[in-house]
Amino acid sequence: MANSLPGLSEWDSRSPVVATMLNPALFAAIFAASAEEYERRAGKSMPWELVFIIAPLVLHHDTRAALPRTTASHLSAWIANHPTIHAGFPERAKTMVPHVKEGLRFALREGVIDVDEAGFFKGSLPAKARPANTGDVRDIVRAAAFLGRWLTKIERSSTVYGYFGVTP
Repeated sequence: MANSLPGLSEWDSRSPVVATMLNPALFAAIFAASAEEYERRAGKSMPWELVFIIAPLVLHHDTRAALPRTTASHLSAWIANHPTIHAGFPERAKTMVPHVKEGLRFALREGVIDVDEAGFFKGSLPAKARPANTGDVRDIVRAAAFLGRWLTKIERSSTVYGYFGVTP
C-alpha cells in the first residue's frame, strides 16, 4: 500500500536515520510541546500553521543550537544575526512538509494535539510521552517548547513566515 503523502515512502523503505529522526511520534511531541507553551504564554491556542516553521527549526541541529536562551530576543534580530541558518531554512522547510503532515495526522489521531473551534492547536503531551532527560530528543522537544513561548511575541503567523522567507 503506497503512502498517501507525496514525498514519503513506506516505513520499510525509509533509511534508519529518516525513520528515527523524522518519525510521526517525534513530530507529535514537537507540536504538543510548542502548542502547550504557546497557550500557557499567550492564553490562547497556537495557530496551526506555525508547526511548519517550528519543526524545521528544532530538527536542524545547528539551528536548534543557535536559538537564543530567552524570549527577550526579537525573532527578526536573531534571523539577521544567523544568515547561514536563514539561507538554508526555505529548502529545509519545503522538504519537511510531508513529514510535518504525517506527524500532524499522527498527533491528531493519538490525541496529542487538538483543534479548537477557531482552528488553532491545543497541545497535551502526556507525562509518559515526555522524552528522557538526556539526548537529542529531549533537546528537540525543549526547543519546540521554547519556540512555542517565543512565537507568542509575534501577532501574525504571516509575519513569522515572512521573516523566514517562506509562504504558507
